[in-house]
Amino acid sequence: MNISSLQQARYQYQPKLPGMLRNGISDICVKTGAPTESVADQEKIKSLFPNTYGKNEITFQKGSNTSEAKKQVVGVILSGGQAPGGHNVICGLYDALKATDKDNVLYGFKGGPSGLLEDSFVIFDDEYINQYRNTGGFDIIGSGRTKLETEEQFAVVAEVCKKHGITAIVIIGGDDSNTNAAVLAEYFAAHNSGVQVIGCPKTIDGDLKNEDIECSFGFDTATKTYSEIVGNIGRDANSAKKYWHFVKVMGRSASHVALETALQTQPNICLIGEEVAAKKMSLAQITDYIADSVANRASNGCNFGVAVIPEGIVEFVPEFSILIAEINELLAGEKADAFNALPSWADKYAFIKAGLTKESMAVFEILPEAIQQQLFLDRDPHGNVQVSLIESEKLFSAMVKENLAARKAAGTYKGKFSPIHHFLGYEGRCAFPSNFDADYCYSLGYNAFMLIQYGFNGYLSKVSNLSKPAEEWIAGGMPITKMMNIERRHGHDKPVIRKALVELDSKPFKYFEANREKWAVETCYVFPGAIQYFGPSEVCDTTTKTLALEKA
Repeated sequence: MNISSLQQARYQYQPKLPGMLRNGISDICVKTGAPTESVADQEKIKSLFPNTYGKNEITFQKGSNTSEAKKQVVGVILSGGQAPGGHNVICGLYDALKATDKDNVLYGFKGGPSGLLEDSFVIFDDEYINQYRNTGGFDIIGSGRTKLETEEQFAVVAEVCKKHGITAIVIIGGDDSNTNAAVLAEYFAAHNSGVQVIGCPKTIDGDLKNEDIECSFGFDTATKTYSEIVGNIGRDANSAKKYWHFVKVMGRSASHVALETALQTQPNICLIGEEVAAKKMSLAQITDYIADSVANRASNGCNFGVAVIPEGIVEFVPEFSILIAEINELLAGEKADAFNALPSWADKYAFIKAGLTKESMAVFEILPEAIQQQLFLDRDPHGNVQVSLIESEKLFSAMVKENLAARKAAGTYKGKFSPIHHFLGYEGRCAFPSNFDADYCYSLGYNAFMLIQYGFNGYLSKVSNLSKPAEEWIAGGMPITKMMNIERRHGHDKPVIRKALVELDSKPFKYFEANREKWAVETCYVFPGAIQYFGPSEVCDTTTKTLALEKA
C-alpha cells in the first residue's frame, strides 16, 4: 500500500473519548434511565418487538464495572453507503474489546450483510487494524446493501454465529440498516440465541437524527468537503465574474447537506426541499425565485452566482411528485416493454401524452427534453423512476435560462447568464474523517463494546452533548425501537426508523431564512478551505454549523 505523508501522520492521531470512557474499562458502570416507547404506532411496534421493546435508556459513568466477565467474540459489518469515520468505529470497537480481554476476538464480515450470510470474514489483529486508523472509506471490509429481513436469513446468520461462537454483532449503518439490526435483535431474543445486536448511526445525509442521536457520523466530514469545493467555486465565480454555478449535493430524502453547505459558504441560492413541499412550490415558482436573484445581481453588474440544490429536490415539488407517480403507473408491468419497443422519441412522446392527465402533461411539457428523457431511463427494482438520475441542477438552469429570455424580450432584464453544472456526491463519502468524526466514530465503536459487555441487545450506540469538547460528551445507549414507526413500503406496513427532515422552525433553518435575501443579491461568499487536522482546537475540532446552532 502506498501511503501519503498525511495518512502516515493520521495513523498516529489518538482519537479523543468522552470523559467517562477514559477511565479504563474496569471503572465504567451503567446508570439506568427511563423506559422508552416508539415515536409513533406504539401498540403495533410493541407487538412486533415483544422481547426488545420498551427497554430503558442507559448512560455510562465512572464507577465499578459490574458486567459479567466472559470471553467475547464479536462480528461487525458495514452496511449501506460509505461515510467518513467508519473505520474508526471498528478501531474503537477493537480497542475496547482487546482492552477488556486480549483473548476477545473481532470478526469483520466482508461486503456488508451478505458477508454474514455467506460466512465471508477476516479476523482482525493489530497489524490489520492499524492500517485503517483515522482513514476514510469502508475498504477495511467493504460494504453492501443486502437487507437482513427474512426468517430464512436470520436462521443463516444464527448458524454462522453458532459456528464461530459469536456473542454479539455490531451493524454500522443508516436508518434501514439499523431497522434491520432491531429486527435481527428481536429474532435472537425470541430464540434465546445468546447473541446481542448493537447498531451505530451512520449516514452523510444527516437524516438519522432525533432528540437522542444529535448527529449521524460522516455528516461533519462530508459537508466540510462539499463546503470546501463550493467555497472554491464561489471564489472562482467572484474572480471570473461571468458564470452561474449550479451545484447539486447529496441528500435525496432530506436537505440537511444542502442547508449545512449553505450555512458554511453563503451561496446566492440554496433550495430546501422540505420548504418547497411545505409551501407547495411549483417548478415555475422555484424558477422565478432563482431568476429573480440572477436578474437582481445582474442589475448590480454581477453576472455570476452560486446555487446549491439538494439531490432529491424534485421529489419535494408536489406537481412533480404527481407526475412521477403517473409515469410509474404508465409504465407498470408489460406496458414498459411496449413503451421501450417504440422506435423514436416522437412515438414515445405520443404514448406519454395519451397516458398522462392534462395537469401532469402540462408539467411534463415545460421540462427540457433531456430531463423528459431522463424520467424514462432504467427503472429501479420496483419499476419506479430513479429520481437520483434526474439532473436537477441542469433542469433548473435550463428553466431559468428560458425565464430570463422571456424577461429580456419584455425588456425587464439586460444581463448575461452562463450556467456551469456540478454534482458533489461520492467526493464526500470517503474523505479523511475530520477530527470530530474521527473522535465521534471511535467513541461510538468503543461505546458499542461497553453495551455488549453489559449484555444489551437491540440498542444503538449513543454519544451525545456533541457540541461540547469531547471530554464532556456523554456515552450510553438507547433501544432502536424508540426511533421506529410504521410506514407503508411496497404495499405493506413495515416498522422503520423515522427519517429526520429539515425542520422549518429549527434554529439552523431560521438562521438561513433570516440571511438568504441578502445572500441572494450581494456577494457574501465564505471560503471554508480544506479540513484542518493539526492546529488550535477552534480550527480543527469544530463541528457543523447545524449542530452549533441547534445547541446554542
